[in-house]
Amino acid sequence: MTSDFFKYLTPGDDDKRWGLYLTVAGRGIVRPNEVYPNPEHPSGYFFTWEKGRILNEYQLVYITKGSGVFECEKGQFPLKKGSVVLLRPGLWHRYKPTMETGWNEQYVGFNGKIAHHFLKYPLFSGNNPIIDIGIREDILSSCFKIYDLITHEKPGFQKIASGMLVELLGYIISFENQKEFSGKKIETIIEEVRYSIRNEVEKNLDWEKIAVEYNVGYSYFRKMFRKYTGMSPHQYHLELKILRAKELLVSTDKSVKEICFETGFHSEHYFSRLFKEKTGFNPSDYRMP
Repeated sequence: MTSDFFKYLTPGDDDKRWGLYLTVAGRGIVRPNEVYPNPEHPSGYFFTWEKGRILNEYQLVYITKGSGVFECEKGQFPLKKGSVVLLRPGLWHRYKPTMETGWNEQYVGFNGKIAHHFLKYPLFSGNNPIIDIGIREDILSSCFKIYDLITHEKPGFQKIASGMLVELLGYIISFENQKEFSGKKIETIIEEVRYSIRNEVEKNLDWEKIAVEYNVGYSYFRKMFRKYTGMSPHQYHLELKILRAKELLVSTDKSVKEICFETGFHSEHYFSRLFKEKTGFNPSDYRMP
């Protein structure tokens, strides 16, 4: 990042119908003892520390260098390198860099009915508006792609940029979830078990026995596996079985019965019922052109 950049956007009716659209994006370098915020920002965004401001949109502000402070009705929070600030519509707030350090910031403003849906996710809906994720290249890459899109404003750029915004939110959730596992033995165990499941998808697996083999308690293993993958070991195994069955249905001429047993199911009726539950199709209908 070599220079300041910001651009305010005017989403059209079609962008709003899409359900997620950007309103502003930019980056800034605030040097030590420099006035903040930049007085060139439009009145709807500019604020002073004395008065603060209230936005009618969401904003993510990512601090990539320096330190500072954020304050809202929920309290005062320190900001540091790697902090993400989530600003919500209607929330009074103010923030500023430490005079001695200044800071570098990346920010994206957005809105729409899909934004309301995503921001109900537990990580984003808590009392603490600050998420500390550290410096992440994936987050910066998403920001830079958005900057490039809004610079040129080619037809449809809002739709593509909204997808990158979803990617950015997904990265934040992923990095936050990884904190609990980083550097711990359980992360290695779960990765090894996932590899084994994928390579032996047709086998019946005894999860308690697997936990014993790795010298961890079953309840702890199951709990951490669910946190890591979003589902229990058993459900994870079933999802892979169904995925394998789908591959066989579209790529081979094997009968449903053959595929049922090849993926480790012992009842064709159960297999067909589960397949429809997971995909919305009967196995025989799924392979039809």
